Amino acid sequence: MKTLFEHYIGLLGYRLTQPEKEIERIQSLSPGDYRKWRDEQRWQIARYHYEHNAFYRRKVGKHFPERWEDLPVLEKSDYQDNIEKLLSAGYDRKNTYISNTSGSSGHPFFFAKNKESHAMDWAMIKRLYGLHGLKLNAKQARFYGIPLEKWAYRREKVKDLVMNRVRFPVFDLSDEVLAQFVDKFRRTKFELIYGYTNSQVLFARYLIKQGIVLKDVCPSLLKCISTSEVLTPEDRNALSDGFGVDVINEYGVSEVGGIVAFERHDSRWVLSHETQFVEVLNEENRPLPAGQKGNICITDLDNLAMPFIRYNVGDIGVICVDGNESSNQCLQSLLGRTNDNVTLPSGKVSPGLTFYYVSRSILESSGVLKEFIIRQTALDSFVFDVVTERDLYESEVKEIESKMDLYLEPGLNLSINKVPFIERPESGKIRHFYSEIA
Repeated sequence: MKTLFEHYIGLLGYRLTQPEKEIERIQSLSPGDYRKWRDEQRWQIARYHYEHNAFYRRKVGKHFPERWEDLPVLEKSDYQDNIEKLLSAGYDRKNTYISNTSGSSGHPFFFAKNKESHAMDWAMIKRLYGLHGLKLNAKQARFYGIPLEKWAYRREKVKDLVMNRVRFPVFDLSDEVLAQFVDKFRRTKFELIYGYTNSQVLFARYLIKQGIVLKDVCPSLLKCISTSEVLTPEDRNALSDGFGVDVINEYGVSEVGGIVAFERHDSRWVLSHETQFVEVLNEENRPLPAGQKGNICITDLDNLAMPFIRYNVGDIGVICVDGNESSNQCLQSLLGRTNDNVTLPSGKVSPGLTFYYVSRSILESSGVLKEFIIRQTALDSFVFDVVTERDLYESEVKEIESKMDLYLEPGLNLSINKVPFIERPESGKIRHFYSEIA
């Protein structure tokens, strides 16, 4: 029986029946047939965009290569342009799904997917959730950000209603707010708690401090899915102790299909190999053998609207083979994606990803903001390190300040520091927010 959400996305043109059948077909292939299908599919999508996408054709050059390794590796900065210039022939804003990256990597941009490809993504999510007995319409407590501007806020609230989830905004995680969260769990039959690792861990540690196990407060709770930031063993223990349910680790990259790797019952991170081709590359962009650490590079096998071919997602990880067949690849480890917390003069605590919402209006204005990080230098002082093609206008700085008032609290000091580039740590994934106070 279809859920309300499946009926809703069906009306929008995202029908899951055929994608689910296609995923089942791919899974039924023998190892040899799977390798043949995968190789044909990756070449097919690359050739398609070479023939139908001017942006990708410029990146590849005059001659389409014969070796996969000779195709260019695309970086996040390659996509920081007007989205109309990145779409393949026949696609526009009206017949595609369009969204934007969170900017947590410091490289924000908009992306598009054709509707059939986006439906495949949802079918994959449905399958992966099913590994743990979860349904798409499982009652979800969502520890996530939400735009506070009226139209964007209402849009997200409608999505939450249709998807049977309750949003727990993570902009304020002070003890007083966390106590209200506990009351909400006591009154609601949640099955799943989902969201930013950092925010969930703060809540779990609060519960532990109070001597509360969330499962006792909310007996219907089944699972916890941690996403968006690295889940350390210490974090996993805190979540398990505080929530009293199994913790599932998710690695997602929204622009290439949402879930890239998802933890199974045996703690292996199974890759979404039905919809993506994942490589690990060295600094010269050459493939590394299984077990070696390198840059994670993903090819979206279904997206006809916009080319994500050998796309460097900005994370470093290790891929291993589960058994002897490449169709059983798993993500062994992942580096990056950690963010500090913002502690404010009032005692309010927010996750570093709050600054995505603070900077949203600027990153959406003509691509002027190329890279950025935010450093907290004192309780009330923040430095916004930016890589831009020009100085920010006074009106743009005022806009950031007003968003800080809205999402954090009034009276904070902001300094804009234009820099030629952003230094990166060993992981290759720059953090969105750095706290420089003890």
